[in-house]
Amino acid sequence: MDIVHALEKISDTVWELPVTYKEGMRVPARIFATERLIRDMDETVYEQISNVATLPGVTKYAMCMPDGHSGYGFPIGGVAAMDVKTGVISPGGIGFDINCGMRLVTTNLTWDEVKPHVNRLVDRLAQRVPAGVGSTGFVRLNRDEFRTMLEEGARWCVRKGYGWEEDLELTEESGCIMGADASAVSEQAISRGINQIGTLGSGNHYLEIQVASPENVFDKKVAGSFGITIPNQVVVMFHCGSRGFGHQVASDSLQVFLKVMESKYGIKILDRELASAPFDSPEGKKYFAAMKCALNMSFANRQVILYRIREVFSEVFGRSAEDMAMHMVYDVAHNTAKLERHLVDGKERELLVHRKGATRAFGPGLPGLPARYRDIGQPVIIGGSMETGSYLLVGVPEGAQSFYSTAHGSGRTMSRTRARKLWRGQALQSDMESRGIYVRTASWSGLAEEAGRAYKSIDDVVAATELAGLSRRVVRFIPVGNVKG
Repeated sequence: MDIVHALEKISDTVWELPVTYKEGMRVPARIFATERLIRDMDETVYEQISNVATLPGVTKYAMCMPDGHSGYGFPIGGVAAMDVKTGVISPGGIGFDINCGMRLVTTNLTWDEVKPHVNRLVDRLAQRVPAGVGSTGFVRLNRDEFRTMLEEGARWCVRKGYGWEEDLELTEESGCIMGADASAVSEQAISRGINQIGTLGSGNHYLEIQVASPENVFDKKVAGSFGITIPNQVVVMFHCGSRGFGHQVASDSLQVFLKVMESKYGIKILDRELASAPFDSPEGKKYFAAMKCALNMSFANRQVILYRIREVFSEVFGRSAEDMAMHMVYDVAHNTAKLERHLVDGKERELLVHRKGATRAFGPGLPGLPARYRDIGQPVIIGGSMETGSYLLVGVPEGAQSFYSTAHGSGRTMSRTRARKLWRGQALQSDMESRGIYVRTASWSGLAEEAGRAYKSIDDVVAATELAGLSRRVVRFIPVGNVKG
């Protein structure tokens, strides 16, 4: 069957596979996208999101965001909210890089001020923020200290002097999700993560210097509330997660779930990558506690990276980070499962919301927002490819339709293997520099994998996101300097 023809068009940006599409579907599978994005979407996305719709406890819809592409278990861009009593928790619905997320930081510097120094800034950032497979950070911890950090997250960092108190207010979950239990984490996971605080890692992770030009500010009032106030203002955005630690936490639990899922709990799935356990089970609770440790490790990782960014800018410009107004806009998480309260058919319910390559996007007035953003809505940071640009959006009331979830990036259009065959890292670096983007990379092959044409158009994805009522554009940022994992 042509899957595009199997889709029911709900609106110009909402499409649905009905429960009759596949045996076992408990709810429809809903995809948010324009017709153009729908037709270009990998057909694996439709198979994966309809498989998600068969999981026990799935509520309302299994959903996919406009940047959706195939992943492990869930498609990347997949969202599913599970009933806490009858539903499951699935590592394939969270991802291996738990709390892979975005952090955006302002400065009061203009592009004219930064341009003469951008190469030196990028070079020093590449030195201070290690990137690539196996990279290690400068924070040295023993195993007990690492376990404490896993339970305290970015709060541990601020207590140790690696940040400001206001950073915590401007981080999702205040930089520390409660209920993390380091005793639920394997020794192998601790060994993999203990030296990785303050590192970018590889893949699509990056640290980028960007510019907000006046023509790319779509809502001046909201932009001002988020700290974007100066024409051609320079900001810093970076994207990274829980590194090998999160990967090991996911791998450990997947092995456990595969053993007990059917034999102990009678759960049958269409794809072993959706290995699950009842949320309210010993195995489910242990994974949830370990996953929270990975969330906190990632918050701490980004906090230490911010410390290093402020350090580098202070050295290059001879001014303090405070004097340069290097304040956070926000830190948003992808690849999570969180307990949240949402209205379903007019009744408030507690749900476990899986977001795999999707961003939380709370609208105005919701609990959990920083006080300064309570009447505005949550900042949403959506990263594009290193060649194109990125966006700052804001959560909207209409986001309730997706459990206040939105896109997280451009979304790949091809595999990393194919990208390496099409482009060469050295040539790509030269081409980017000719267009005014100075790049440092840990790996030429890794740079080739991240070529802009390996991704969907960030403008198309964000336009679809806004048209669908998931979040609203505030500012578009243009890259001028990039440290690539």
